[in-house]
Amino acid sequence: MPGPFDIPAVEYGVQSDYKKLYFSDPNAALKLQVTLQAGYGLLPQGQALAKNLSAAGNKGKMLPYNPTTIGTEDKGRAYLVANSGTTDTFVYVSMNDSYKFKVGDDLIIDDNVTAAENKGAITAIDRTSESNRAKISFTSAIGGTAFTTARYASVFVEKGDSSNNYSDCVGVLEKAVDTGTGSTAKGAVATMIISNAVLYNGMLTEMDAAARTDLSASVIGQFLIIK
Repeated sequence: MPGPFDIPAVEYGVQSDYKKLYFSDPNAALKLQVTLQAGYGLLPQGQALAKNLSAAGNKGKMLPYNPTTIGTEDKGRAYLVANSGTTDTFVYVSMNDSYKFKVGDDLIIDDNVTAAENKGAITAIDRTSESNRAKISFTSAIGGTAFTTARYASVFVEKGDSSNNYSDCVGVLEKAVDTGTGSTAKGAVATMIISNAVLYNGMLTEMDAAARTDLSASVIGQFLIIK
């Protein structure tokens, strides 16, 4: 298919939304109109969603759910570009990823070895001191163990309780939307499926066992049943 190039070229692939999400009647599903937080780029149809539970900042907006097993490309995370200190009250992320956050958002940090820590509210986001990375400062100091890039250390908005790494799934994105990236990110308005639907399980993104438990959903064959 034609690609967005400024020179003759062909990009091979398919449009991601050429897929069938529902097995059941879409009109029977219970849905909510929601606002998605800015900065998370293009979110595909079937993306598992969570809710920003911060006390301020982008409180109440939706954003990608974090799977329990930390991956290298989880959409809801901002991966550190430098190891944290052991007692620091700041971390460094890429400039684009810094726009996933707003001052006042409650921040969580973890890696694939060290348990998640709630660092309280973001107090400042410095995008001007350095051109290649942004500094995010927060309320509570890191608890004595450094979070490292070798262990996929990342920060993300509080969107669940500590029983599931501070990320709980609340619904499924019905259609793909672009929340934007970097300084021009604006977020998006979208529809979220919350119950009374049978979906094709293979069409879902970042929907793990913990997310299914959050939704009281079950898998039978190729189908995800949300009661």
